[in-house]
Amino acid sequence: MRISQFPLYTLKEVPADAEIVSHQLMLRAGMIRKLTSGMYTWLPIGLRVLRKVENIIREEMDHAGALELLMPSVQPAELWQESKRWDQYGPELLRFKDRHERSFCYGPTHEEVITDLVRREIRSYKQLPINFYQIQTKFRDEIRPRFGIMRAREFIMKDAYSFHENHACLQETYAKMHQAYTNIFTRLGLQFRAVEADTGSIGGNASHEFHVLADSGEDAIAFSDQSDYAANVELAPVHFQPANVKQELKPIEKVATPKQKTIEEISQKLKVESAHCIKILLVKATDGEVIALAIRGDHELNPVKAEKIESIQSPLTFANDEEINSVTGCSAGFIGPINLNCRIIADHAAVNVQNFVCGANEIGFHFINANWERDVPTPEHFDLRKIQPGDPSPDGNGTIQVRRGIEVGHIFQLGDKYSRELNANVLDQDGREKILTMGCYGIGVTRVVAATIEQNYDDHGIAWPLPLAPFQVSLIPINLDKSSAVAEYCEELYLQLQHLGIEVLFDDRNARPGMMFADHELIGIPHRVVISDRGLKAGTVEYKSRSNDEVLHISLVKIKDYLRSAIISTE
Repeated sequence: MRISQFPLYTLKEVPADAEIVSHQLMLRAGMIRKLTSGMYTWLPIGLRVLRKVENIIREEMDHAGALELLMPSVQPAELWQESKRWDQYGPELLRFKDRHERSFCYGPTHEEVITDLVRREIRSYKQLPINFYQIQTKFRDEIRPRFGIMRAREFIMKDAYSFHENHACLQETYAKMHQAYTNIFTRLGLQFRAVEADTGSIGGNASHEFHVLADSGEDAIAFSDQSDYAANVELAPVHFQPANVKQELKPIEKVATPKQKTIEEISQKLKVESAHCIKILLVKATDGEVIALAIRGDHELNPVKAEKIESIQSPLTFANDEEINSVTGCSAGFIGPINLNCRIIADHAAVNVQNFVCGANEIGFHFINANWERDVPTPEHFDLRKIQPGDPSPDGNGTIQVRRGIEVGHIFQLGDKYSRELNANVLDQDGREKILTMGCYGIGVTRVVAATIEQNYDDHGIAWPLPLAPFQVSLIPINLDKSSAVAEYCEELYLQLQHLGIEVLFDDRNARPGMMFADHELIGIPHRVVISDRGLKAGTVEYKSRSNDEVLHISLVKIKDYLRSAIISTE
């Protein structure tokens, strides 16, 4: 492609509203332009990258036996009301009415639509299993769209849905989808992890998230340093380990802490480690009462784990100041378990702490050397905290490390959550109706593009993995308009490379070399070839890989084979 026919819309300055690297570079490289909050136009060079992501996804989904279809993006309210999600989904669901006052939504996902299709078309167990997928625009009315296409309101998603006679059949397809996703992200050239995850609002029995590892990731990923174990920090379990050492119980004492409320302030004043402190968090119970959660001072409450306790409200709701005062007679910062007038649930690690510091339920005072059993009954305890670096791996192999990740894919074993509500069933081999079992598999296609940049950039711009690069080779002439020799050789090489199936961006602008080099590095094309009079006289062209600073001089007769070999070796 010639730049005279494929104009670049690059920017020198970083746009003021772009917060993260991928957003900045996608704007500067002319990949996208903002239309309105959370909605973007994909320019030609960005669309080339997007289509490459789609093609790899499509190839692997087809290889795994999934069937592509395309469902309407606008969905009738009746289906969502039938699944009971019309009210449950919340304000992210964009609702509207047509001219006949019938209610619709713009689909953020398609569980209802695909289940409706299958209940109409699939009648026998002999037609199972079956797996449908689509690549389509979705819309979720995010309260605060940010980070460019990373958290946009409109985005492109690959969503697949499988249907089965039983759970065993679902697990077979689930394993195929897990492998297909592994193949997809490997082919995209990404560093990623598949992690156990919470099923969230989609529901279901089990799920895995696929995360691109990047420092800018919103999610924390816990993984073992000695095994394949990996899970979202929100889901990774921390098993109960009874305390090995019994300490001598010291006399309890109330001490004044007039200005100290936080664990850090208390630790500094009383010269104790935060691990020897117990913090109390008051949350709402399902019956409207208050429950106290006891956590070790150096640990962080995991809301997802807390919400799974049957008597605690979901989503997790903290008590307000009035409720705190009613239960404790004090304010937050001085709450402790001793003489606390409500149910107490502790984290496993909290019940192991001896001679601990805690609030005295009196403003300006804390207890030191408090102990379970002696001073307050040992509470029931569960896994309530987030796993953290240095903890034993839940699979028993090695210790936990934590890295940031960007979620780009999520697969679910849905079970019969939607098929039961929408009465999607088939006749089994005995002629009896049986509710279908479902799986659901999503990839954020547009998000993959941004996540790839977050993992592949430098001070000069994007450094695309070859499978996603908008072009494979940059062809940059020096003084194209002044040298007939340069012009003639560039045309010849350009046509020869195209004939070999190599994607070339031929910079035929009348521009300064520095400007051309800067644009091509910003765009991130993996291979660069520079043609000049000096080189032609020496019988060479100048070659540079985007991945390093070494400049090579390759002979004119070898450059085509060199490029072909370089491209093949990195595919």
